[in-house]
Amino acid sequence: MSRKGLVAAVAGAAVLAGAGLGFYRSSKLPGPIDSAVSEPAISSMTNFKFKIHERPKAIAPLVFADAAGNRRTLDDSHGKLILLNIWATWCPPCREEMPTLDRLQATLGGPDFAVVALSIDAGESGPSLVRRFYQEAGVQHLPIYIDSTGEAAGKLGSVGLPTTLLIDRDGQEIGRTVGPASWDSPEVAALIRGRIGNSTALEKKK
Repeated sequence: MSRKGLVAAVAGAAVLAGAGLGFYRSSKLPGPIDSAVSEPAISSMTNFKFKIHERPKAIAPLVFADAAGNRRTLDDSHGKLILLNIWATWCPPCREEMPTLDRLQATLGGPDFAVVALSIDAGESGPSLVRRFYQEAGVQHLPIYIDSTGEAAGKLGSVGLPTTLLIDRDGQEIGRTVGPASWDSPEVAALIRGRIGNSTALEKKK
């Protein structure tokens, strides 16, 4: 590699590292969203950067484990709208938003929707770390899922934690956001309910 190329590579790595660290600068979660705004407007607001894609995107197959060590995949929730959250117990913003994901699951979880909180805590201690945190934070409605290999973030193209994907009933990504959010807000619930309604209507037309 030339000297110029080496300098460019180092600079790029520094920018990426800085972007990742940025998620730790503030523990304050985004504020409420104007409930009157449309879904495209929600995607562009600075206090809730949830990008809805123009077209669904295929995602790489993910293999992870549940609390008992059983092999799991997203196909286990096929046919549901899935909010996939990639997080870790050592990530402060992840820890702060997790109770809001738990409340979202308690409110909307069922045959049409599920929150899949996938921890990337590595090693044999991963499940115990997540279980301890769930107990401390009062998380009661989210199953424990662990990606001890750490491959999920790379396969999904995540550049920081937390990263959250909205996945349709066919297993394709239809939106994502990077950074923490207040997932139990009425505005998020309205977004999820709207997507459930749209997908149900499409299924009836088939």
